Amino acid sequence: ELRPWETNVAARTPDENVERMEFLLALRRRGIMNAAVLRAMDEVPREHLVDPPLLESAYADQALPIACGQTISQPYVVAYMTEQLQVKSNHRVLEGGTGSGYQAAVLATLGIEVYTVERIDELLRLARRRFRNMGLNLRTKHDDGRLGWPEHAPYEAIIVTAAGAALDQSLLDQLGEGGTLVAPVGPANAAQTLLRIRKVDGGVLREDLGKVVFV
Repeated sequence: ELRPWETNVAARTPDENVERMEFLLALRRRGIMNAAVLRAMDEVPREHLVDPPLLESAYADQALPIACGQTISQPYVVAYMTEQLQVKSNHRVLEGGTGSGYQAAVLATLGIEVYTVERIDELLRLARRRFRNMGLNLRTKHDDGRLGWPEHAPYEAIIVTAAGAALDQSLLDQLGEGGTLVAPVGPANAAQTLLRIRKVDGGVLREDLGKVVFV
């Protein structure tokens, strides 16, 4: 059975097809090569996740403002962080910071079991409505995403989509052995370091993936 937006994929106009091809080519030029991630980026209707006045910019490779002073992340950053998680379809993934729902929707489209936590009630209610309209089955919780969702731990992967000065130890404790965590760490609204952390043989390996700016 087709999911709602998969029907829309087949019904795209020629102009929409060209726009989406250019969108995917831009991601490939920037180094996104994972076929499953590119397919998910193509399938998820970003235009359903941005505010109506910004529809014309839905597929521009830039972050856009949403309610409550937050943003919907730049498509390249969403694709890059997803690729760096190296998740498989049977994995359980925790997201800290639901926001617009874009990152969670991309993960769910990969066939992953997604648990997403958002501290701003207004954003979470809107994201839940979007998930329902898109036919996505996600677990959502109104809480501080920096603390995770320990009841469903351990997770094969954890992704944090809002910046913090440091990672809370309780979040790291929820990452399973062999798991991967990707998160921006640093001051809000300034250059932060995107970290990839892996649990290997009881230890933790940290890798700097570059500079980013998250709210």
